[in-house]
Amino acid sequence: MSLSAQPAAADGPTGAAYRRGPFRAGERVQLTDERGRMNTITLAEGGAFHTHKGFLNHSEIIGRPDGSVVTNTAGHQYQALRPLLSDFVLSMPRGAAVVYPKDAGQIVTMADIFPGARVVEAGVGSGALSISLLRAVGDRGYLHSFERRQEFADIARGNVETIFGGPHPAWRISLGDFQDEVVAAEEPGSVDRVVLDMLAPWECLEAVATVLAPGGVWINYVATATQLSRTAEAIRADGRFTEPDAWESMVRGWHLEGLAVRPEHRMVGHTGFLLITRRLAEGVAPLVRKKRNKAEFSEEDLNAWTPESVGEKTVSDRRLRRVARDARAGSPES
Repeated sequence: MSLSAQPAAADGPTGAAYRRGPFRAGERVQLTDERGRMNTITLAEGGAFHTHKGFLNHSEIIGRPDGSVVTNTAGHQYQALRPLLSDFVLSMPRGAAVVYPKDAGQIVTMADIFPGARVVEAGVGSGALSISLLRAVGDRGYLHSFERRQEFADIARGNVETIFGGPHPAWRISLGDFQDEVVAAEEPGSVDRVVLDMLAPWECLEAVATVLAPGGVWINYVATATQLSRTAEAIRADGRFTEPDAWESMVRGWHLEGLAVRPEHRMVGHTGFLLITRRLAEGVAPLVRKKRNKAEFSEEDLNAWTPESVGEKTVSDRRLRRVARDARAGSPES
């Protein structure tokens, strides 16, 4: 079931123009105070940003250039900037855990998502990775996203339209199971890249092999080592892909103040594993690496793959509907 629609006419600028020029009503703005605390607001005519230390009228920001410093009624100053993609992703409405910027950046680069590429993804969640993929493929590219739940699709659509200022011309989103829908929607061998963020990517192996072009890249984002292992072994056993590679990334910031230059006490540690492989030409056998132990899974192992067993939190339908309303409220089309 496709949810794609023709881009609606926007009242204001979209695309690159949406990120340039003076601040406008309807835009999201990141306010940083003298202590480095950040708040993200949506500008509105007649609106105000209230704290226990006075309030700041939105009219003081609307019409000013990006990077301005504004003062509230109590004399406290704020630095006003348009949120970066990483800022937006970490503060946007969400119904599921998002793919962190550090992982989205790795996916775009290591999977070689290029302008004009034809990409399919599954496990849209709140749309964080979709935004990065759309930026990479550009207006003339193609991203077809598959999501099983209507509520997540609504949240993702609201977030995508908020950051791009309206519907993105390269994006199509469909409801349903990836392994069933993608083979019906995409021609065999027509897809350049496949990006999966889901519980059991090995279940999609046949579908990926069907739609992915020879030499195309398949990258998976999984949370646990057991998921990583089973996906890798399924790819190896299939014989239509190159030897998979896997890694994780961790980010540690640094404290910079005078001579007190040291690592921060906190860091963004494990969020997920990335596993990548490429489609071989039809009829070509993969090179077999030596001294590899072949793993086998018992029937008990095969029946143990549930969201609860790998630590996924369940989200109520009521909460998802509320988050979807919040996401749509931030879209200029709402």
